[in-house]
Amino acid sequence: MTRLSIVIVSYNSRDDLGAALASIAGAAVTTTHDVVVVDNASTDSTTALVREQWPQVRLIASPANLGFAGANNAGVRVTSSELLLFLNPDTILSEGAIDRLVAVLDARSEVSIVGPRIVDARGRAELSFGAMMTPWAELRQKFLVRGNDRGWSPVTAIVDRQTRRGQLVDWVSGACLLIRRADFDSVGGFDERYFMYAEDVDLCAMVRRRGGKVLFAPDVEVVHLRGRSAASAPGTASDAHRRSQLAFYAKHHPVWVPILRAYLKVRGRLPDTSP
Repeated sequence: MTRLSIVIVSYNSRDDLGAALASIAGAAVTTTHDVVVVDNASTDSTTALVREQWPQVRLIASPANLGFAGANNAGVRVTSSELLLFLNPDTILSEGAIDRLVAVLDARSEVSIVGPRIVDARGRAELSFGAMMTPWAELRQKFLVRGNDRGWSPVTAIVDRQTRRGQLVDWVSGACLLIRRADFDSVGGFDERYFMYAEDVDLCAMVRRRGGKVLFAPDVEVVHLRGRSAASAPGTASDAHRRSQLAFYAKHHPVWVPILRAYLKVRGRLPDTSP
């Protein structure tokens, strides 16, 4: 029986997806696995690439964009493995990365979710984990991420130091997230109220609420080219981000929703949330 199912959601990801798929074989040498690509109505012939060059990959070509949460759930539904790995199409796995992530779960029965150290194309670490989303946590995360992206040396030093230490965290990035299927199923999978953004934080929060632990594992490294799909439609991505932010606060911190809505309205960033 296949032990692991790898689910990749693609949207106009043809230029990156091939490299991600090619890296899987070397990353999962000892872990039996299958791969599912769920394409969210791409217009760049992503589906043709998968059919022609990766016939062993199960392809779900959605006629409509289901969003990140909905598409991942659709991918999970056609699998039956013990473990699930959610992977972005713009990632490249290092040799043995999947085997090592699986080994972490095998060694830590109390851990439900594990995420690796994620670096960009230059090898600079991303801050791919964090504290539960609150206004203060978001401000801190945004400062560190922006400072790191801009190469501010004090900030890059902080991020590098933090990402070299294994630790239990509140969430890890959905760019590469390994979870036990039993834990995924116990919370009903990804919450499809999140079209894009915050669904990984929410999933981790719901699993932790049931007693599961989330682990950041710096000994496993994955390259993330970051935001290629979002870059193809920046306005849509920004609007989706705000919708997800509002949905997250409505679910986890409802007292903050009126304040967040007022802030976004003043900034001219309040999305239309009507049905």
